[in-house]
Amino acid sequence: MGTENPHEATAAYVLDALAEPERAAFEAHLETCPDCAREVREFAATAALLGAAAAVEPPPALRGAVLRRIRELPAGAEPEPGAARGAGPETEPAPEPEPGPARHRAPRHRAWSRWALAACLAVAAGLGGVAAWQYQRADTARQQARAAEAREAALAGVLSAPDARLASGRIPDGGTGTVVLSRERDGAVFVPSGMAAPPAGRVYQLWFAGPGGMRPAGLMDPARPGAPALLAGPVGGATGVGVTVEPEGGSAAPTTAPLVLLVLPGARTA
Repeated sequence: MGTENPHEATAAYVLDALAEPERAAFEAHLETCPDCAREVREFAATAALLGAAAAVEPPPALRGAVLRRIRELPAGAEPEPGAARGAGPETEPAPEPEPGPARHRAPRHRAWSRWALAACLAVAAGLGGVAAWQYQRADTARQQARAAEAREAALAGVLSAPDARLASGRIPDGGTGTVVLSRERDGAVFVPSGMAAPPAGRVYQLWFAGPGGMRPAGLMDPARPGAPALLAGPVGGATGVGVTVEPEGGSAAPTTAPLVLLVLPGARTA
């Protein structure tokens, strides 16, 4: 391995930073060293938990930076043999260790490595989390933009359709509402004029009216009460278009009487 002490390779092993010969040698060492085996399990568990916090991989350069940071960590300083324990004339020299069988002592900097690896992995997971959050925001914005473009295209298609026909009616607050219908495109657009903004906490909801009752056809933008609104869903067998005032988010069925109920051009009513 790249170091004479195999006990120093646990972090690199978990990060998959050992060359194949070094990996094989370290795995053979693991079979006879319970301390290193335990430390590898701890590192692997930490990496798995932190990795689960972000679905986006960190930048490729981050792995190299983590490994460099681990290599640069200062090792724990061992006292020189025979060094004095304190200052002053009464200080006695440190006793010589008694002879006996050699015992394995893990290097002091292994504790540093454990916390350093956890910190580096936390940074990596944090960067990945930021990247994931930024990507999700951008992806959501792209989806919203595509949906808005599709609605605008469909709205323009209905308004400019060769078979487009109009029906208008008065709204109690003094405004007017016009529905533009295209049977070829199976779509309808509600065009308000002079329509006041809905009350606080309420929205204007559009409906298709037909023999089976009223079915939801989308909400008007409360911030733009005068903007044309494409009705959601196909016209199908609907005979009219209505507008009601509903709680924010809309309703599955009308909770108030329609402000206006326009009969679709060409519709057959009883």
